[in-house]
Amino acid sequence: MWVYETPFTYLIPRLIPKKSSLDIQFTCQIRYLIFHKQPVATKGHAFSFVPKYPLPLPFSLLRPINHIDKKRLGLLSLCKHFFQCRACFAVDFSVKEGKMEIDKAIGESDDRRLKTKYNNAIYVIKRALALYSIEEVAFSFNGGKDSTVLLHLLRAGYFLHKMEQKCSNGGLTSFPIRTIYFENSSAFPEINSFTYDTASSYGLQLDIISSDFKSGLEKLLKANPIRAIFLGVRIGDPTAVGQEQFSPSSPGWPPFMRVNPILDWSYRDVWAFILTCKVQYCSLYDQGYTSIGSIHDTVPNALLSISDSGCKEKFKPAYLLSDGRLERAGRAKKFSPSITAAGNGSGGVESHKSSLLVASAIAVGEEILFGTVEDQLGLSLCRKIHSIGWSVSQTIVVRNDKDSVAEEVERRKSTNDMVFIYGGVGPLHSDVTLAGVAKAFGVRLAPDEEFEEYLRHLISDHCTGDRNEMALLPEGITELLHHEKLAVPLVKCQNVIIFTATNATELDEEWDCLIELTRSSGLLSTMVPYVSKHLQTNLSDVETAQPLSKLCLEFPDLTIGCYRKSRKGPLLISFEGKDQTQIDSAVESLCKKFHPGTFSEIH
Repeated sequence: MWVYETPFTYLIPRLIPKKSSLDIQFTCQIRYLIFHKQPVATKGHAFSFVPKYPLPLPFSLLRPINHIDKKRLGLLSLCKHFFQCRACFAVDFSVKEGKMEIDKAIGESDDRRLKTKYNNAIYVIKRALALYSIEEVAFSFNGGKDSTVLLHLLRAGYFLHKMEQKCSNGGLTSFPIRTIYFENSSAFPEINSFTYDTASSYGLQLDIISSDFKSGLEKLLKANPIRAIFLGVRIGDPTAVGQEQFSPSSPGWPPFMRVNPILDWSYRDVWAFILTCKVQYCSLYDQGYTSIGSIHDTVPNALLSISDSGCKEKFKPAYLLSDGRLERAGRAKKFSPSITAAGNGSGGVESHKSSLLVASAIAVGEEILFGTVEDQLGLSLCRKIHSIGWSVSQTIVVRNDKDSVAEEVERRKSTNDMVFIYGGVGPLHSDVTLAGVAKAFGVRLAPDEEFEEYLRHLISDHCTGDRNEMALLPEGITELLHHEKLAVPLVKCQNVIIFTATNATELDEEWDCLIELTRSSGLLSTMVPYVSKHLQTNLSDVETAQPLSKLCLEFPDLTIGCYRKSRKGPLLISFEGKDQTQIDSAVESLCKKFHPGTFSEIH
């Protein structure tokens, strides 16, 4: 007995008679043609054969088989019943009533998060197919895990789109979306091989472009009526900044709509889909590669390395990477100096030692404005800012309102070297700090995969499976400040730092970590520290008013303040500055204006 295999997806619709009432869907991409005697190849085609039955189909990979399993025997009988011809047609397919294998696999999964991601992506795909004709859409495929996921989402989305249009079964077995592959000399051979094998298996209309992406795209769009391109872009990719699920191409590029069905998918989501649906992927991912670029800048992820006594280093497969934040750990990175509001690196620290840097503190919370709770964090934060030689220009308490936060941040970020915010980060409806910061900078909130991974480790038992609203961060301006002592990194948006502390102890820990990061990376410039002296006296306010006013004019670099703890208590006078000699001179000058013993120093 001999078997012929063909990858062409249009075989089955032609095999099943049009008058057949058999209501089934065929999902496997390999078709078999079985003969009891070895057939003769047609002239000029050593590995192809056209049977006597009038089906002009190309077959390949001629090989003998000694037995057929029970499933195939059943299919063989089915085909005999339909065709009643000498040659017996047997097809290795899955019979699924109104189902497609990807959609069925997701439907049977217990992963609620994956189901949500899948449904959202399918919705985007179906909307695109409703807006554009099949000739007007294309799919950019590069053989990587993200575009592999997108391929199968497109297959499922096209199937469901056609089902909604009540198309015949025959029209659902093909994948007519034009597929673009940009061939690159620096691509891994495994990527090229997987791409071509996948195209063959699923009957993709593959357009191979050897030029660079932009010029190749220009030629393609000039020759074809393409108006929208499906892309496997995810948040966190360098090209994802500013993109939505439907985003027009950038200025200077040929006009088309970028369609990003998996924009909000994480590394975990990608592998959950691949493993749940049991789809094929590039073999490099089984060799420890977690993010694949070119052969010049990609190595296996060291976090997946397996200790082995042998000489050759081994790696676990990519789906075993527990922390998706480290997906690109195997990619070559270009580091640039950390740019801060107050200086760059250690050189910046030294150059600013003698200058004055100013910060503001913003508290978010109506409970403070209502007087329900006392703002103890503000007092502690001012002391900490003061301790590194910075001046606090203002502390403000604003309502739990995005616009209120945005208005204050916008005002302070341009007049202060740094703005510190606390009191409004979390999952509650009143936690609007990040939304306010995003609005102040004129950017949107976007899912941050790295931050989401931290939250997943922290609150995994409480995740609902839907999108984690806490993982939405201001897009394009956010830097996560990592420290081993912090369960969740601090969030820095240009010159705005956001604390998550809810009490003084937590603020102490976050501040200490921030200072340690400052020492190692020059995050904040540490200034010459403030020095001070404090006096007390029983003189009245009237007696001290004029001498103190003159003293302020005489020592303009000092901050001289007065206050009482009670109306009948002593008057307390403080001298703050960065020059101990000036402070001593100011104190001496004030004491000379009154009788000896009028003032006493408070230690």
